[in-house]
Amino acid sequence: MKKYSSKRSIQILAHLLQQYGIADIVISPGSRNAPLAIHFSEVDRFNCYSIVDERSAAFVAMGMAKSEKKPVAITCTSGSAVVNYYPAVTEAFYQNVPLLVLTADRPTDFVDIFDGQTIRQKDVFHQHSYGDFQLLEDSKENAEDINFDIIKKAIELCFEKQGPVHINIPLEEPLYELVSELPTFPTVEKTIKHKEYEIPSNLIAEWHTSQRILLLVGTRDYSPELENQLTQLVKNHSVVVLSEANSNLHHEKFFRHIDRYIFNFTEEDYKTYAPDLLITIGQNVVSKKVKQFLRSARPKQHWHLDEVWQPDTYFSLTEKVEVKPEVFFSKLLKFINLEPRPYFNLWDVLRDKKDAKHELFLNTIEFSDFYFFNKASQTIPENYNIHFSNSSGIRYAQLFDFGKRKMYCNRGTSGIDGSTSTAMGFAIKNENPTLLITGDLSFFYDINGLWNQYIPPFVRIMIFNNGEGNIFKIIPGPGNANPNTLDEFIATKHRKNAESLAKHFGFSYVRVEDEITLDRVLENFFKPDAKPKILEVNTHGKNSADVLKSYFEFMK
Repeated sequence: MKKYSSKRSIQILAHLLQQYGIADIVISPGSRNAPLAIHFSEVDRFNCYSIVDERSAAFVAMGMAKSEKKPVAITCTSGSAVVNYYPAVTEAFYQNVPLLVLTADRPTDFVDIFDGQTIRQKDVFHQHSYGDFQLLEDSKENAEDINFDIIKKAIELCFEKQGPVHINIPLEEPLYELVSELPTFPTVEKTIKHKEYEIPSNLIAEWHTSQRILLLVGTRDYSPELENQLTQLVKNHSVVVLSEANSNLHHEKFFRHIDRYIFNFTEEDYKTYAPDLLITIGQNVVSKKVKQFLRSARPKQHWHLDEVWQPDTYFSLTEKVEVKPEVFFSKLLKFINLEPRPYFNLWDVLRDKKDAKHELFLNTIEFSDFYFFNKASQTIPENYNIHFSNSSGIRYAQLFDFGKRKMYCNRGTSGIDGSTSTAMGFAIKNENPTLLITGDLSFFYDINGLWNQYIPPFVRIMIFNNGEGNIFKIIPGPGNANPNTLDEFIATKHRKNAESLAKHFGFSYVRVEDEITLDRVLENFFKPDAKPKILEVNTHGKNSADVLKSYFEFMK
């Protein structure tokens, strides 16, 4: 016999989650949220997942939401458990990933009287959520009607903004009173808002008078509709489209390796290649060089296309287009002429030159992180989703061609803290296999990402272990520090490997330390297995940072 929580607020919450089709719930253990865990796990339409570490749990849920493209709920007990959600909440906020954050709390009268596990939970995510709500305790007057309206508003806001929304739930004791039957609640009339958009005539005029049109696409999920629209724009060389590894756009006329082409741009190059109309799409861009280029170029017109975010990243924003790019281009394409522009040929000549140099350099490289990324890009099966960790991982990925594989990275806040957990959450909900390519620090930082009983056997993890945060040997600045300070406190040198961790968490494991072994191991790494697999590529003692620096020197 099923047993449900007797708490009316939780019964209403579960009813409304079902009404809006939110089925996936990641639960971290605790007593104050036990009524939610008991209730949700007894509802047949919910898929409940138990993840102990709240920081990891929130990133797992974020990975699920990215995979499913719909909200995922997370719930935890009160106190410090709540703020362990914060890293993932900030990442979801800047990536626009829908998380419904359900935090159990002590009754409101217990705050700041030094009761156990009690902190100021109300509005705790206020700076990085799209809505902050607090339910009434069941004993309060009109609590049922008020809570119904609050929960409905919160869920609809999560759908509309496609980002994190917080519901704090004060719960009075007793917590474990259960019932075998549930009351009947009314069907919900959904009032989720949908924007209508008509393109302003001045944008059409600006398009036609612009001779140098540059589209820059940042972080975003794959969209066949957008890919087709941008293909129409480039087929007659009407525009230049710059995209990144995790822009998830694929066409031979898109410029997909920005840093290959512009890393050594001078002030004179900034002027030569500057657009007069810049159109930006998607979220954060990885390339620091493209930011420097466009901030120096100062285009006359800059349109940014996004439903939620309108950042003036390049200090030249003239038009906030608050709509999905697919909607915008469906309108624009009806009114514009797709005429060839010499601006495309200017970039195309540069690309041919730099791509040829890239291929020449590949013939010279020794075993290193650079060698590993080149080999991986040639070996990964086409059906794999690839997740990259921050920081050097996604930067290396920018330089190589991974084909049409879908690629992801937590570039909302660009932190290393949840890369593994996000990838595992994504893998749980996706029919295609998932590969995580991660640096050593990112992997060890998020060890609890593997404390997860739901990881499918077709998951693969590649760790490039250079024994430190090698990014700090690559970027300018840290090298000015005393070498001992750099190694201990910034790059944080170490001698750890993942072998024991792999065994502990039930992964198959292999370590390679040279190119011959790597080439041999990769032949079998992606074959089916009863366990998920970890491949650790040990580049300790190799001058990976110097190899990358020599690459960019060669590309001049």
